[in-house]
Amino acid sequence: MPFLRSNLLGLLVTDGRLFLPLMKAFIQQFQSSTRRTKLLEWGRLITLMGSAQVAVQALGFVGGILVIRVLPTKEYALYTLANTMVGTMLLLADGGITAGVMAQGGRVWQSRERLGAVLATGYNLRRKFALVSLLLAIPSLLYLLRHQEASWLMSLLLTASLIPGFLMALSGTLLEIAPKLHQSVLPIQRIQVEASLSRLVLLSSLLLFPWAYVAVLAAGLPQIWANRRLSRLAGTFADDQQPLDPVVRQEILAKVKRLLPDAIYYCFSCQFVVWLISIYGSTTALAQVGALGRLAVALSLFSTLFASLVLPRFARLPNDVSLLFRHYTRLVVGLLALGTCIVAGIWLLATPILWVLGKQYAGLEPELILMMVGRCLGLVASSVFLLCTSKGWVINPLLSIPLSLASIGVGIALIDITTLQGIFKLDIVVALVQLLMHISYGLSQLLKLKQVATSLHLREEPEIQAAHF
Repeated sequence: MPFLRSNLLGLLVTDGRLFLPLMKAFIQQFQSSTRRTKLLEWGRLITLMGSAQVAVQALGFVGGILVIRVLPTKEYALYTLANTMVGTMLLLADGGITAGVMAQGGRVWQSRERLGAVLATGYNLRRKFALVSLLLAIPSLLYLLRHQEASWLMSLLLTASLIPGFLMALSGTLLEIAPKLHQSVLPIQRIQVEASLSRLVLLSSLLLFPWAYVAVLAAGLPQIWANRRLSRLAGTFADDQQPLDPVVRQEILAKVKRLLPDAIYYCFSCQFVVWLISIYGSTTALAQVGALGRLAVALSLFSTLFASLVLPRFARLPNDVSLLFRHYTRLVVGLLALGTCIVAGIWLLATPILWVLGKQYAGLEPELILMMVGRCLGLVASSVFLLCTSKGWVINPLLSIPLSLASIGVGIALIDITTLQGIFKLDIVVALVQLLMHISYGLSQLLKLKQVATSLHLREEPEIQAAHF
């Protein structure tokens, strides 16, 4: 046996024809085991995060059903209108700041001081945008509430009740950036679960006080406690004592200038179903839209997983064209497949799902399916948009806004929007145009990167040949 081992060792060393293939097989085995390790790591992250998000969504769903069943139809219609306005205010107050901070933070995420300067600059800009958003949105909300025959007292109480949740939600999105860039997402999940549980406990007060403003206030107050926890978590990755960075401010504002027109447009387009119903529809129709929309909140499970696990990793990728293209196409195909599975599940279970909402929402199966098609298309479109902005690719609003407005105009001309089904069909048309636009823009940016890389390679080749010569 020693003789055999020594001869075999000599053969491996002296005969490259046998040694090299064996080494190649060993390297391939090592790479495959590394790939398995990565898959196991992703599986662990998705399982842990997914279970936490399932808990968050389950608590949120129970709270939403409690609100739907306890509030009278008119109160729930006012609650829907106020919640929609909060979403609009958040879009307007952000204006692209979060995308700018994520893009800048993705470049300096390993430096605690530089990441702290990026976040401090983002907070400063966010406060100013929040003030403008409040000044613009509050009069609009008061008008719409009065249009739905809410009393002045109820209108003022609803408006005041949404302000704490609005301000805390704005800070929360920025506080999560540093932990997400470092992939410390499990502590965020624990904070969200505890905040959701607190929110559900506060919403139980509706059993005694079934008013819309109580529901809005109960939904927003737990975010104050959550932000304190998030602030401590963010402090472990970013120095919160850093001053504003004028260079970072200019970079973020450059992104904001490109994204703000889109944000203003999305303030109206993303919620145009509710706006149309609140202006032209009845209080009952507005309540139906809100109740069906509560079911679509479950999609935030996937958007949260995407924003926490996928988006920061994509933002950190180097500008390698082949690497970016491979990840970009895989993500787009995966998101489309996910949306298809969700719609198929809703189609199969539409009747029992509506039973959960209550008998006043029975018979809305076609509306539910149409709404989910539009929401799933919107989920994919917004995810692709975030992929682009995380790499600093911002579509020109002179292109995106006219194209979006044209899709709305064509949809209104071809679809009867006086019915709930017609409005959801219009939502599908708009979301589909948004999806195609953002996918195409991402591919065009990848093509531009490839052209730049090719031109640099062609310029460097003569220099390399001259150096060798």
